[in-house]
Amino acid sequence: MNTRTPLESPNATVVLSISFNDDCSCFAVGLSTGFRIFDSETCTLRAARDFNAGVGLVRMMGKTNYVGLVGGGKQPKFAANKLIIWDEAKSKSALDISALTPVRGVQLSKERIVVVLQNSVRVYKFAKPPSLLSAYETANNPWGLCCLSSKRIAFPGRTAGHVQLVEIATSNVSIIPAHSSAVKAIQLSPDGELLATASETGTLIRVFSTSNCARVAELRRGIDPATIFSLAFNPSGTMLACTSDKSTLHIFDIPHPKRPARPFQSGSRSQAGGAAGSGGGSSEGSAGRGKWGFLSKIPMMPRVFSDVYSFTSAPFDADDESPPGQLPMSESTTLGTSRPPKGVIGWLDENTLVVIGAGKNARWEKFVVREGPDGRRLFREGWKRYA
Repeated sequence: MNTRTPLESPNATVVLSISFNDDCSCFAVGLSTGFRIFDSETCTLRAARDFNAGVGLVRMMGKTNYVGLVGGGKQPKFAANKLIIWDEAKSKSALDISALTPVRGVQLSKERIVVVLQNSVRVYKFAKPPSLLSAYETANNPWGLCCLSSKRIAFPGRTAGHVQLVEIATSNVSIIPAHSSAVKAIQLSPDGELLATASETGTLIRVFSTSNCARVAELRRGIDPATIFSLAFNPSGTMLACTSDKSTLHIFDIPHPKRPARPFQSGSRSQAGGAAGSGGGSSEGSAGRGKWGFLSKIPMMPRVFSDVYSFTSAPFDADDESPPGQLPMSESTTLGTSRPPKGVIGWLDENTLVVIGAGKNARWEKFVVREGPDGRRLFREGWKRYA
């Protein structure tokens, strides 16, 4: 007789994927049994759909009733190479798009559907049936990296470390040589004027102006290599948040080309090319001295002493739930069977953000940036297990 306690209940609901809508007022999660939509501010359930089968990717289209779905998990609801546009108001599929290879990412707007494949990005007109508008080749992109704003689309280039930036109105394509190794995270600011990138090394984050592709900031997350989980700008584009497998949430000041610096950006230091970033802030030392104080002023010191670091940081929940024998992400990997996403960031307003994790112990955490009496500038206001 086998009397051992099972490691996981066969009927346990597992969160496979996470995404926010355009203004981060809601977040959607793909489950081993369907999908759910939550209010980002309170983490209260707003909608739920049970398929009794897995959804490996879910993407909301703003605040409409349309949701993009891709099957995933151990028992997928849909084929891996098919995108379903689900009409939640009518409780049925509104349209679908099939590809020759598995779908790795999706972006939606009222005019366009962007389907991300392992080595290409395909842009469709949102219509019934969808019509293909353009297609772009990319380097290997198993994580489905892609960002969509009202004016631009950003995704990996044909060469590892490069980013393609497409102007929607003109279809002009700019190539940004962002990193020397493969890109692991990209994010456009809400207004589409800034682009943040990080490579698979995970030590540096670079910020570019999308109007001329010039680099406006280079930010150091840390010295040791790390896997970047998420990058996110606040609504005005003056702060950038970052999470990684170091289980730390970092926040950086960002020099937005069209907005003044924030009032308490006193710890900032100028960067080459006119950029400015935080030099440590009140939580890491006296304003203006930087993370390493006077060491940053000594000639010939390694650049890590003079780099721009986050002005504040805090730990977040990033439990490693990778089960034994879990597959690495590759072209043959089904969505939802690799490591569950952690540290997905959404800004609720200029100074408030939430960090969401998937897996068996899916967790929502809320943080606020403000000046504290003890010099701290980042506070966790609450947390909740939501699934």
